[in-house]
Amino acid sequence: MSSEDGQQEGGAEGAPPEQLAFIRESVRKAKAPRAKPRTWRGAALARELPVARVLVDKGVLHLDRYFDYAVPEELDADAQPGVRVRVRFGAGRHRVREGRREGGGLIDGFLVERLAESDYSGPLAALAQVVSPEPVLGAELLGLARAVADRYAGSLADVLQLAVPPRNARAEGRPSPDPLPPPPAPVPGSWERYERGPGFLEALAAGGAPRAVWNALPGPQWSEELARAVAATLASGRGALAVLPDGRSVARVDAALTALLGRGRHAVLTADAGPEKRYAQWLAVRRGSVRAVIGTRAAMFAPVRDLGLVAVWDDGDDSHSEQHAPQPHAREVALLRAAQDGCGFLLGGWSCTVEAAQLVETGWAGPLVAGRERVRAAAPLVRTVGDQDLARDEAARAARLPSLAWQTAREGLRHGPVLVQVPRRGYVPRMACATCRAPARCVNCSGPLQAQGSDDLRCDWCGREESGWHCPECGGFRLRAQVVGARRTAEELGRAFPAVPVRTSGREHVLDTVPGTPALVVSTPGAEPVAEGGYAAALLLDGWAMLNRPDLRAGEDALRRWTGAAALVRPQSAGGTVVVVAEPTLRPVQALVRWDPVGHAVRELAERSELGFPPVSRMAALSGPGEAVAEFLRAVELPPQAEILGPVPVPAAPPGRPRRPGTPPPGEQWDRALIRVPPGNGAALTAALKSAQAARMARGGSTPVWVRVDPPDIG
Repeated sequence: MSSEDGQQEGGAEGAPPEQLAFIRESVRKAKAPRAKPRTWRGAALARELPVARVLVDKGVLHLDRYFDYAVPEELDADAQPGVRVRVRFGAGRHRVREGRREGGGLIDGFLVERLAESDYSGPLAALAQVVSPEPVLGAELLGLARAVADRYAGSLADVLQLAVPPRNARAEGRPSPDPLPPPPAPVPGSWERYERGPGFLEALAAGGAPRAVWNALPGPQWSEELARAVAATLASGRGALAVLPDGRSVARVDAALTALLGRGRHAVLTADAGPEKRYAQWLAVRRGSVRAVIGTRAAMFAPVRDLGLVAVWDDGDDSHSEQHAPQPHAREVALLRAAQDGCGFLLGGWSCTVEAAQLVETGWAGPLVAGRERVRAAAPLVRTVGDQDLARDEAARAARLPSLAWQTAREGLRHGPVLVQVPRRGYVPRMACATCRAPARCVNCSGPLQAQGSDDLRCDWCGREESGWHCPECGGFRLRAQVVGARRTAEELGRAFPAVPVRTSGREHVLDTVPGTPALVVSTPGAEPVAEGGYAAALLLDGWAMLNRPDLRAGEDALRRWTGAAALVRPQSAGGTVVVVAEPTLRPVQALVRWDPVGHAVRELAERSELGFPPVSRMAALSGPGEAVAEFLRAVELPPQAEILGPVPVPAAPPGRPRRPGTPPPGEQWDRALIRVPPGNGAALTAALKSAQAARMARGGSTPVWVRVDPPDIG
């Protein structure tokens, strides 16, 4: 032993008593090392129900089934249906020792049920570990997840990843509050504005299951009306679930419910809440402490006990479509829950989707609308500006603000804030020749040129700056904006109204509310803040940019975005005016002028019925490399009524832009084929697609094909 070692040892022996006490306290507080899951070699099995049926978290279609495991006696008490477990997966028949299969990698899973014996004749591996004795997967949630997986040709494990949030030990260790008694039934309030509104609330409060498509009147009362529907359901002793498109909508309904019922009666489930808080709220719902849930699409699987109402607000919003496999839509999940639980259903919004119109057309749900007199009293005055008006006003055409829009903005600023909706964010996303209107292209890569600032012109694809551009068609040197971004519009308005503050709301910074004082609020669609007392006027610019999108839902989506912005404007009786810059003869523009989104949806549904497009038919999209898509189509056994459209090339996302689902990675060429079947054959289509995809995965080595059922955008 060296002298240094001796000095260190002696120093430890002579350490002051307070240091030794500190060391002992630190050791006492240190967490015990987590034991590794055992193989339970030679361990006795549970005396009753020694077999556990487990759903392993693999997420691949050819393993989308249950697997049986032996239950060791020491895990008998905790290994109850619904708990999280860990098992060893992947061991072959040759790895058997003492009658027990061993080996394989550890994987998470859910214990589905306990059995007396297994259907499998070979040796079983034992459960490695019960992660937590908290049951998180009930029979109702499991049945819903299986129905969603079958409808979207996905795996049950993928759906449960969306339905059950990750475990948080601290939240799980805290008890949930005691449930509160049912509140009294609320008064109808503003529901009296609708012809069947009071009757809908009375049916919910009496324990009924009414189903309605609700076309809400313009104004901010929708959040209070939705809160009253939830309160009426709670009054019957049942639970309620409301799914909303974004956090701002959730905050408004949260405030309305708190004002109506007080705190402690509802839970808020959003992805922004954080893992611990979200899991604690989810557990309170699972344990029955809270009977009402509001949230974004993360809440569509919330395990509400004795569900009496499921509601979805603004089902046409893209946020309701889940981006993770199997990509379910909140509206469709709500429909499955209403059918499975026999509960009430409410699909609401300022506008009306074609799917909502189909529910009413088939008689599955009833209309919940106001009379035309009340609609006219609540809606603002809508005025149109077409191409003929812009042609007479060349200066306004270059600035994208015609004279009528300037006059409306100037008049509105005398009485309050003015909303300006711009389809694109940024400065000037696209440029064109001012003489012949030919798109301005980069000489290096032929990408579109855009203006990042007042004097900064560069390519949107390769980023190369362009200083000496000239038009190859006519030789012109002057440029004009094809679509002006929100930032450029705010700059122009700031110069035109120097004494008026200009606020912007978009992807980088979304405003929730603005004061009722005069101001210009420039916003992209969906990011419009709520003004105190409502906007005095609204300008809906570049309407053609939304209407000319190459998509089946372009007109429906444009009308929904316009209606959402116009609903924030004061009624016509209070001077509210909306100016839409689009061709006045187009159907969505006329529907906005008449404030008749339901009529527009009904006509769209009739046209799609003649053409055989969704939602009348069921459709699936196959995307991938051309050879892989062709191979998939040769292997899949489609129903006899199936019709294949394509394949056709899929345009790649421009460099620097986010990749959308179903689009090829940079540098790859993909094809897409559409498969549609008539009504009544959707289950057969999804079963065939799921079987073919599972066979490809089981073989291994095959190039993957992206399968999406009922895609929201089909071109």
